[in-house]
Amino acid sequence: MQHEYISTIEAAEILGLSRTQVFRLAKVGQIPAVKIGRNFAIKKSDLGIYSGELTTAQKKELDKGVDKIYKEYGEALKKLGDA
Repeated sequence: MQHEYISTIEAAEILGLSRTQVFRLAKVGQIPAVKIGRNFAIKKSDLGIYSGELTTAQKKELDKGVDKIYKEYGEALKKLGDA
């Protein structure tokens, strides 16, 4: 039997994002998640894993979250990329 929830690391691999991005999206509610200690557990069905890909609505929500993070932390991300 497969587990119903996955970690932010597993979600990051599936979504093609960093673990930090997934954590931040979960923290602000862009990705539905359950807080467990200092981390989050994300329901597989909330990522569209069973269908093999994200729904259009889920992609738009993720894009909004990523855009928000980039807007807020873009300069820091650029500097990290240059390091």
